[in-house]
Amino acid sequence: MCGIVGYIGKRQAAPVLLDGLSKLEYRGYDSAGLAIYDGSAIKIQKSTGRLKVLSELTHDGSTMPGTVGIGHTRWATHGEPNDTNAHPHFNEAQSIAVVHNGIIENYMKLKKKLQGRGYRFVSDTDTEVVAHLLDYYYKKTDGDIIDTITKIMHRVEGSYALGILFAECPDKVYALRKDSPLIVGKGKDGNLIASDVPAVLKYTRDVYFIENEEIACLTGEAIEFFNSDGEPITKESRAIEWDINAAEKGGYEHFMLKEMYEQPKTVRETLNPRIKDNEIVIEELGMSAEEIKNINRIHIVACGSAYHTGVTSKYILEGLSRIPVEVDLASEFRYRNPILSPDDLVIIISQSGETADSLAALREAKEQKVMTLGIVNVVGSSIAREADRVMYTWAGPEIAVATTKAYSAQLIAMYLLAIHFARVREQITDETVSQMITELKAIPAQIEMLLANKEHIQKIANRYVGAKDVFFMGRGIDYAIGMEGSLKLKEISYVHSEAYAAGELKHGTISLIEEGTLVTALVTQKGLYKKTMSNIVEVRSRGAVVLAVTNEDNTEIEKTADYVIYLPQTNKYFTNSLAIIPLQLFAYYVSVGKGCDVDKPRNLAKSVTVE
Repeated sequence: MCGIVGYIGKRQAAPVLLDGLSKLEYRGYDSAGLAIYDGSAIKIQKSTGRLKVLSELTHDGSTMPGTVGIGHTRWATHGEPNDTNAHPHFNEAQSIAVVHNGIIENYMKLKKKLQGRGYRFVSDTDTEVVAHLLDYYYKKTDGDIIDTITKIMHRVEGSYALGILFAECPDKVYALRKDSPLIVGKGKDGNLIASDVPAVLKYTRDVYFIENEEIACLTGEAIEFFNSDGEPITKESRAIEWDINAAEKGGYEHFMLKEMYEQPKTVRETLNPRIKDNEIVIEELGMSAEEIKNINRIHIVACGSAYHTGVTSKYILEGLSRIPVEVDLASEFRYRNPILSPDDLVIIISQSGETADSLAALREAKEQKVMTLGIVNVVGSSIAREADRVMYTWAGPEIAVATTKAYSAQLIAMYLLAIHFARVREQITDETVSQMITELKAIPAQIEMLLANKEHIQKIANRYVGAKDVFFMGRGIDYAIGMEGSLKLKEISYVHSEAYAAGELKHGTISLIEEGTLVTALVTQKGLYKKTMSNIVEVRSRGAVVLAVTNEDNTEIEKTADYVIYLPQTNKYFTNSLAIIPLQLFAYYVSVGKGCDVDKPRNLAKSVTVE
């Protein structure tokens, strides 16, 4: 949520900032703005709406000369989306400019104190408090900027990533963070700050990850870091290996479509490095056989699609390794005072590695001294750094708000983990492992085959562009697939959609079925064919139209379903990786048919870094 970019160097700053902000559009926003030091003063331009509005206002940045600046895309929390509430924000003298991602929880208390000292506010945001507070302490410390920043760090409560310009110190950009992501990029022609890696890839691959309560001071040639007491600290940069083309559309109409078609590659890159001599080897896991054997219970904690990965993983981990598994929404886990035991393992799944609730859940587990494992996509992210163990999903940058390839990579990571745990705990044989590895290796080609069938799915989707309600049902792993399919549809097409365990239909849900209602039935678990097909008959008898997604050996279903999408044969535990592909395509084509903004759905953000 919210995107921050800052630049200082030899280039004109405004075009660099606009380009960087364009790479952060996936984070979700409703307004955008720039602050540039033009040689004599800080000038601000901001506007409500998409980034292209700001680009047009500034003629792609050409009307805002200067080589030092900060930029922002705002996702509204405090104050409605309008030009006044858009970032950056000034102090009253317009000598300090601030951009902010996060929430200042005690801003009302600080605002009243500042108003009592004569400070006047023009916006409804919590961020403007920071601008005035910086002004207050800057005067108190006789212009000592590091001292000024450390003082506000001790006064401000909540989460924040801040980029700051001081007109009286125009050769520097300052940045700091607490619980909101921020990185520093070291380039040849200048240095940058940003909320995420894609914003800096065009200019550098050398990145510093700012830790909680650290300060960065950037000039065009150097970068310094300080702790919250203002003491200098040393940090090591990390080389980012992502392909810059991964953050471009590459000829596809939408990032989401491109990322769906990248799923075979993503699966291979997450899978192949962990298979050696026909065995599963997860070197970075760093867990001994004894530690794995001693696991008493696994808690999987995540949000959104990652939570759906967790629900699927529960069936697989329990089925293969026989370890009891609980799956929690991170926002619930952190507040329910969870009961954890010393031999438990808490697995946190997050694409960004910065999800606020998931990060808080991780810290809760660590506070209770329970081993934690992060399954993340972004190298060096907060969850990756703070978890005891980490396993990366090699999906590369994912730009569309609705996840596709990152979700597929998470599934593969959890399959590997479940098989590895099961083998170490002697719950499955070498022969079974070998067979499962063969089936895992076939998944990328099977996904490619399903993607090639897009015309069939597009035709079905076109018939339901005007749908008001769509229901997904399934049993076991199929229920988990339905949850993700339903989320995809609702988040990008704005069609009301719900997923239900098929066995719960008669406990109320069936009352919602009426003539013409579309029900998507997931039928991939062989032992549950008859049960789920019986549910299909029940909804059809009440007027529902049924789209079935099933295995290619289940031709009997054609007698009960209106439309059928067949999946290649695979292990029963791996069917999610195949069944989700037509559901992603269906959601995509419904959204396109309705004229929705596929990559940037309304009100949504890719990375939820505040509660």
